[in-house]
Amino acid sequence: MFGEMDLVLIGGIALLFFGPGKIPDLMKGLGKGVREFKKAQSDFESEIKKAVEPPEVKTTKPE
Repeated sequence: MFGEMDLVLIGGIALLFFGPGKIPDLMKGLGKGVREFKKAQSDFESEIKKAVEPPEVKTTKPE
């Protein structure tokens, strides 16, 4: 998606805008956001799988 030079340029611009003190906080927030997104995605996929798969039929044994 991005080349090495693009990432360096984006990092330099972020450093100019926010300064070196805010970059770790921004990355921490970005990491939390990505983690929440992945969790929501996996929850959504599991709900879709539950809806698509047929329910298990329980049989009882006669006594």
